[in-house]
Amino acid sequence: MLEKKNVESDIIVSVQNLKMYFPITSGIIFQRHVGDIKAVDGVSFDIQRGETLGLVGESGCGKSTTGRAILQLYRPTDGTVNFEGSELTDLKGGELRKMRRHIQMIFQDPYASLNPRMTVGSIVGEPLEVHRLASGKARKERVRELLDIVGLNPYFINRYPHEFSGGQRQRIGIARALAVEPAFIVCDEPISALDVSIQAQVINLLEELQERMGLTYLFIAHDLAVVRHISDRIAVMYLGKLVELTGRAELYAQPMHPYTQALLSAVPLPDPLAEMEREKKRVILQGDVPSPSNPPQGCNFCTRCPSLERAKQEKGIDCHTVEPEFREVESGHWVACHLY
Repeated sequence: MLEKKNVESDIIVSVQNLKMYFPITSGIIFQRHVGDIKAVDGVSFDIQRGETLGLVGESGCGKSTTGRAILQLYRPTDGTVNFEGSELTDLKGGELRKMRRHIQMIFQDPYASLNPRMTVGSIVGEPLEVHRLASGKARKERVRELLDIVGLNPYFINRYPHEFSGGQRQRIGIARALAVEPAFIVCDEPISALDVSIQAQVINLLEELQERMGLTYLFIAHDLAVVRHISDRIAVMYLGKLVELTGRAELYAQPMHPYTQALLSAVPLPDPLAEMEREKKRVILQGDVPSPSNPPQGCNFCTRCPSLERAKQEKGIDCHTVEPEFREVESGHWVACHLY
């Protein structure tokens, strides 16, 4: 598979030490703060202009929460999110509303993200009205143009969401995100609720729009095959932390973190009789994912890691007590593991 186009070196989004904790309270009348659910716990990465950064991990690892915290739909507990020189965590009210024109989101569930009481024209046209970009006839023409861009009949503007299929609804959601001409879009598992036959169409549409409009994506998913197809770089997340980040070709050819190795070992190859498929060693993880309200003291992955004893023998480090640093071990390859 050929690598995608080279991206510019400038950074459009910089996330540093991002934390999103949800408080746990006890008591009915007088509620006490007794702990936190650490959904996102110290995540740092950069996204280059024009690229697609894939964010993968199993359900509940904090992927969607990361995307929402970047866009300030959740106000982060700690950390910084810099977008084109503006610190989003410092913005409030009108300033943040103005910035939302440049940062948008495509939601996971096309059945829940569209207001059933609004027509398609109202749904797609609402961002134009909020940001005062178009009104009246100009707004109507812009909505029809957006529907045509995403592959829908422009004359569907008076229909309601229940009249469309899941794939068509997701196209409406994409049109809404594009209405304000954003530079950066968080795609929160945009195809996971769609039929397999429709997923490829939506992925191809997102790639075409990126090429046409110069968009930058944070693509959140749990389907490794899809992420490999659309992403330039891939970040792997486990229990609220990043464990590995590198280019897609490097990640699939040389995964370093034991969790990444386990994930990739479960991906079937197209030809089951191929030599690579026969020689591939399956990594079966034992136990369950710890609770984000009570993560392990050292490495988050230490309770399930098959390389635990190897780290102790080779490095003399107890992964149960020492947390690994997320660092660059090779050019552009970041890993949080004591083995490197």
